[in-house]
Amino acid sequence: MRKQRTRRLQRTGVVVSLTIASLFSGLPVLWMLSNSFKPNGQIFEFPPRLVTESFSFDAYTAILTDPVKLRFFLNSYVVALSVTALTLLVGLLAAYAFSRFDFPGKKTINVVIVGVQAVPPITLLIPYFGLVVALRLYNTYPGLILTYMMFTLPYAIIMLTGYLNTLPRELDEAVKVDGAGGWTALWRILVPIAVPGLVSVGIYTFMIAWNEFLFALTLTRTEDMRTVPIGIQLLMGQHAYEWNQMLAMSVMGCLPVLLLFLFFQRYFIGGLTAGSVKL
Repeated sequence: MRKQRTRRLQRTGVVVSLTIASLFSGLPVLWMLSNSFKPNGQIFEFPPRLVTESFSFDAYTAILTDPVKLRFFLNSYVVALSVTALTLLVGLLAAYAFSRFDFPGKKTINVVIVGVQAVPPITLLIPYFGLVVALRLYNTYPGLILTYMMFTLPYAIIMLTGYLNTLPRELDEAVKVDGAGGWTALWRILVPIAVPGLVSVGIYTFMIAWNEFLFALTLTRTEDMRTVPIGIQLLMGQHAYEWNQMLAMSVMGCLPVLLLFLFFQRYFIGGLTAGSVKL
């Protein structure tokens, strides 16, 4: 009886703790969603109310009918999807080489890749700015895409190498026995099996590129090249803030990442778990 009571108390404690943590993390999101449907003057009313009588889609209408604001979303999609696709392609090829072949300098390159992850991005802002300007990529898609890849590639290589290391080499050898080469083994055997790892890396990469603010602000100049995080910041006017539009754009900016995680949650968690091994 005492053991049963202890287990019940433990379960109750876990449920209460998780409930409190969920409320703590979920209330800001609920507040953001609720206030995006309010007029600008009612957002900071006291006492605050989640449900208002002045429910309105005006903030969303203002965003969806403004070509400049829609351009922010287009830029974010172009940059984030391009970074994700290129990172997965280059990261997969590099991971395959690290996982299946031995070559001079392999350990040194691994140390460099891990070391890059330890460098704070803000310390590289000025060098990257100078490099992008020198290459005439300032205020362009390639400038943003290549810059973001410098931060997403090391993680992709580390995670995909760890994931491929969990796959037996006998798969490659069986393909070679049938007369095919390493290229066929990679794309027809390993890639289909490594889908969970690719999905987890892809979602992480998309999140990094979609949410990045500092480099997007520094490496772009005109409104037609700004991304969603910069667009939200631009709604802070000199004399007034468009709070409801900022919150509405934040809600719309959260949707792509949220939908990706909801649809690919199983692959995402499985890929992170399987890839968490040593290089």
